[in-house]
Amino acid sequence: MTQIIALVVTTLLFLVGLFGTLFPIIPGAPIIWLGMLVYGFIAGFENLGLVFFLVQGLLALTVMGVDYLFAAMGTRYFGGKKAALVGAAAGLMIGLLFFPIGLLIGPFLGAVIADLIFRRHTGQALKAGVGASLGFWSALPIKLAIETVMITWFIIRVF
Repeated sequence: MTQIIALVVTTLLFLVGLFGTLFPIIPGAPIIWLGMLVYGFIAGFENLGLVFFLVQGLLALTVMGVDYLFAAMGTRYFGGKKAALVGAAAGLMIGLLFFPIGLLIGPFLGAVIADLIFRRHTGQALKAGVGASLGFWSALPIKLAIETVMITWFIIRVF
């Protein structure tokens, strides 16, 4: 019975984590990692050792790094400077307040506004905004793939 409760709680945390990856209101990969930790505390750590949790933690950090790396690469590729990248991150955070449309336009507007403030070239600022948005959203399949590996490995270890 304890294992069933642990699996239900863990599954809910996995779903919340995946939702957080699709709609970055919350950090998806750390929530998935937390689900595994909660499972261990409820059902026991017999199949989930220290190495398992360390590697899973590194995978969660990798997911978060992919997010920032792709946004930076997109911004840079389209000619944005550091201000545009910072603006895109700020736009994403502010965009969360206007969910769901804010997630779509927040990084774009943040990069454009920041680039306009620091460089004052409208055309280049618009390109930086497009790059930030494309970079942010193009990371999604990679993030989901890594999280799928995390969850699959957990399932293999538990069963």
